[in-house]
Amino acid sequence: MANLKIKLVKSLNGRLDKHVATANSLGLYKIGNETVQPDNAQTRGKIAKIGYLLQVTEE
Repeated sequence: MANLKIKLVKSLNGRLDKHVATANSLGLYKIGNETVQPDNAQTRGKIAKIGYLLQVTEE
């Protein structure tokens, strides 16, 4: 199964509460945090919601 490496590259300050909660559910709390998540529909949906804050690479 493929994995996605997700990095938070923009600040969460001033963002919608739902977007901050989505980032936190991915394990991203501050700029520079990275996490590896499985490539599934749930993760892709989260990325689609806050993609403007993230850098995503396939692993």
